[in-house]
Amino acid sequence: MKRVVLFLLTNLAVMIALSITSSLVFMFLGQNLEQFFGQYSYLVVFAFVFGIGGSLISLLLSKPIAKFSTGAQVIDGSEGQAERWLVETVADLSRRANIKMPEVAIYEGAANAFATGAFKNSALVAVSTGIMSQMTKEELRAVLGHEISHITNGDMVTLCLIQGVLNAFVIFFSRVIAHIVANAGNGERRRSSNPFLYMMVVWVMEISLGLIAMIIVCAFSRKREFAADAGSANLLGSPSSMIAALRRLGNLQPGVLPDSLKAMGIAEGKKASLFSTHPSLEDRINALSLSLNSFSGVA
Repeated sequence: MKRVVLFLLTNLAVMIALSITSSLVFMFLGQNLEQFFGQYSYLVVFAFVFGIGGSLISLLLSKPIAKFSTGAQVIDGSEGQAERWLVETVADLSRRANIKMPEVAIYEGAANAFATGAFKNSALVAVSTGIMSQMTKEELRAVLGHEISHITNGDMVTLCLIQGVLNAFVIFFSRVIAHIVANAGNGERRRSSNPFLYMMVVWVMEISLGLIAMIIVCAFSRKREFAADAGSANLLGSPSSMIAALRRLGNLQPGVLPDSLKAMGIAEGKKASLFSTHPSLEDRINALSLSLNSFSGVA
């Protein structure tokens, strides 16, 4: 119950902050914006503040939200032998990747792992109890390399920016289209527009445009998964361990992560679709296998 209340209060605080921000931006830039966007000037501010601002706030709060939503507990290696190995391995991979060591956490759940955080040098890597118990150390090391590569590549930030810009366009165009439809045939009688029709069109267009935006974000996410796999291979000096880890995942049922963390997890499922954040395990294994003969990674 406490988690639900905290979640609702956090979202309420974010909505209030964004509303105040959009009002302040329009207060200072309103006249300039009206020259370019006319009657839609406030909508432009509203769309971009809520679209991009919402994504940026989510990114800045990603670490506490991840810990909260998964129940992940940060460890320092003093808890036991397995935890010490985990912390030491993340420290070693971080040095190889030339980033500051992220926080390391463990959470209860089926096989999966994720990375999150707004900054490369202040991130979080978390693994589930399921993946720790069902993978060999070398396979788990490859998984950790994959997550470290996400951090090094700045995938969380890039994905956030793409999502934010697309959210802004969805908010803006859904309301512009709704305004046009609701006022169709009214001529200059703006006040006679149908508010119910307006809200219905907004709802339909947000769903429709939102699906298109989701396809774009997921396509980018799948591309970054291949890069993170390759990054792990470079950190370990060979793709063999990453291939073995992916094959192991093929025999397991990956744990389900919250939507905000799915793109940075090690796996989503065995197959892929337009709305998948990860390529199929088969495609990922094939991509790594092609580099086996010509691979020249970091030893």
